[in-house]
Amino acid sequence: MNEEVRRSDGTAERERGLGLGLGLGLGLESDRARERSYDVVLFGATGFVGALTAEYLAAHAPADCRWALAGRDLGKLERLRERLTRLHPGCASLPLLRADASDAQALRELAASTRVLATTVGPYVLYGAELVAACAAAGTDYVDLTGEPEFVDRTYVEHDTRARETGARIVHACGFDSIPADLGAYFTVGQLPEGVPLRVDGFMRSNATFSGGTLASALTAMGRGPQTLAAAQERRLHEPRLPGRRVRSPLGAPRFSRETGTWALPLPTLDHRVVTRSAAALERYGPDFRYRQYASVKHLPVAVGGAAAVGGAVALAQLPAARRWLMSRWEAGQGPDAERRARSWFTVRFVGEGGGSRVFTEVSGGDPGYGETAKMLAESALCLAYDALPERAGQLTTAVAMGDALLDRLQKAGIRFRVASAR
Repeated sequence: MNEEVRRSDGTAERERGLGLGLGLGLGLESDRARERSYDVVLFGATGFVGALTAEYLAAHAPADCRWALAGRDLGKLERLRERLTRLHPGCASLPLLRADASDAQALRELAASTRVLATTVGPYVLYGAELVAACAAAGTDYVDLTGEPEFVDRTYVEHDTRARETGARIVHACGFDSIPADLGAYFTVGQLPEGVPLRVDGFMRSNATFSGGTLASALTAMGRGPQTLAAAQERRLHEPRLPGRRVRSPLGAPRFSRETGTWALPLPTLDHRVVTRSAAALERYGPDFRYRQYASVKHLPVAVGGAAAVGGAVALAQLPAARRWLMSRWEAGQGPDAERRARSWFTVRFVGEGGGSRVFTEVSGGDPGYGETAKMLAESALCLAYDALPERAGQLTTAVAMGDALLDRLQKAGIRFRVASAR
């Protein structure tokens, strides 16, 4: 691997005892005190979301944070560093690391150089497997932005056991997929009684648009239905049962929600799987937990049109030629400009019930897919690098790996978690 700077000196120690990965088994940290050159490395830094994440880290990382930019094009990395330096002069000596997602050896070196590796390089099912393998083997904490169920299930089957052995925390979906849903449900459960069956519904609204990279990941996932189903089935063979507890996430049906005054359309995304995995790992979710997630739409014609558009996109994604044509309409690395992002927003409203109590909560913020996603990814990486966290390892959700610590970070960073009402 080529490094275009001096390395900072220092020893990165991680003291871990027994690690519990999603309650699925125990693993010992085999290398309790290891030297690493960096605290955080951002891989895919020159992409659209990657550059926004780099800007956030430049502005908000602790002064003593040893972080670096990584990607396959050193020229683009240099130009990004120049742009960051104009805003933050201290970035002039920011390390640049060259690695390609297809170069297994370079990825192993990259993983071994840092305590936490954050990646924005997708579609993850095409470009992410080698990096997860490298982090699991090196005992390096890993965060990404994937919303691809197939990728998450495959990395669980292939790398969860090794990560628990080395102490690595593999945390997927650290952006709009799936932090608002996961930490929002976690926050909602915290307002309800303990030790009783709980029901939580999430209703999501946003006016945001998307980038070429997001479109490519979504269309790739849509076009891999059989592979996604096979990966889910294989995961179920490896996951242990939950003795004495039940966790479920039925898809639900379209309906008018009296709680929100909107039409609710089931959202078959990664979010509900992440929430139920958090519930399976944490007994605070009660002996019988159910979660449903919906898109929340005010007007029925818009709801019908949106459902038809999604159905059409799924159908076209099954045809390779049509999929390539759709991807070509928006180039990777391009996305909404700053003015458009400034007008974007999201809200996720939760209705939680259990033990005779009912609570309404809300998670809200600005541009979800880019500005807030960059913030979520960066804060997740910093949380793993710096905060006192539960001693768990393996493939984990944000709620299980970071919980209250990440919730506190995101609130301080301007993402709102609030109780709207309770009775």
